[in-house]
Amino acid sequence: MSNPFRALLRRRPPTVPTVAHWQRIEHALPFLAWGPPGHTQALRERAMQFLAQKEFFGAGGLTLTDDILLAIALQAALPVLHLGVDAYRGWVGVIVYPGEICIAREEMDEYGVVHEYTDIVCGEAREDGPVLLGWQNEGFDPQINVIVHEFAHKLDMADGIANGCPPLPAQISRPRWAQAFAAAFADFQRRCDAIEDDEDDRAWDALPLDPYAAEHPAEFFAVASETFFIAPHRLTAAYPEVYQHLSAFYQQNPAAYAPV
Repeated sequence: MSNPFRALLRRRPPTVPTVAHWQRIEHALPFLAWGPPGHTQALRERAMQFLAQKEFFGAGGLTLTDDILLAIALQAALPVLHLGVDAYRGWVGVIVYPGEICIAREEMDEYGVVHEYTDIVCGEAREDGPVLLGWQNEGFDPQINVIVHEFAHKLDMADGIANGCPPLPAQISRPRWAQAFAAAFADFQRRCDAIEDDEDDRAWDALPLDPYAAEHPAEFFAVASETFFIAPHRLTAAYPEVYQHLSAFYQQNPAAYAPV
């Protein structure tokens, strides 16, 4: 069993990139541009703030290049573009692996027996500190975005618990947020259950969110957040109230700028 924290190598932030360097990274991630005038420059500045405040480590022999750091920083900066990097307070480490991550876990069953197993994940936001990311270098995927997903978890954990409701500003009603997300989560679970009953694997592709969203309210929030940024029209069509609440929370409206 591999140790996910083996052979860590700290990587300092890159120097200020050239415009051409930014554009090369952004070209592979088109959703980063879905915003009003000034959005791209503001996102670059937020990404540099993120790099200055967080510590990056390469694991498993991965060399962290400037391209990797900038790609991660831009995507991590997107959710906090208008919230500020301080929204990621309380932790500093980002550990990046070459591909999937093997994590040793323990689980106690109903009889009190502890079972050990290896969990294979693409990323994990840990309540006790760092964010773990598996670097795939596959460019834009309109279905999933591990980086946005894990950093959405970090926002959710800012009040000490991952429950699908991050600390909200005063202008957002917590009861209305909870009602909208609970209704959407229950509906999505029903959709997933119906597909499992029918045993039609093709139906999974028609779901508006990645099926992992049905696992827990915290996962629903994280998956909805990544969909909000990378496929906003899909989220507005399926769960418009969830989209509206995320738009108010993130202070962004990517559906107004994303191609249909």
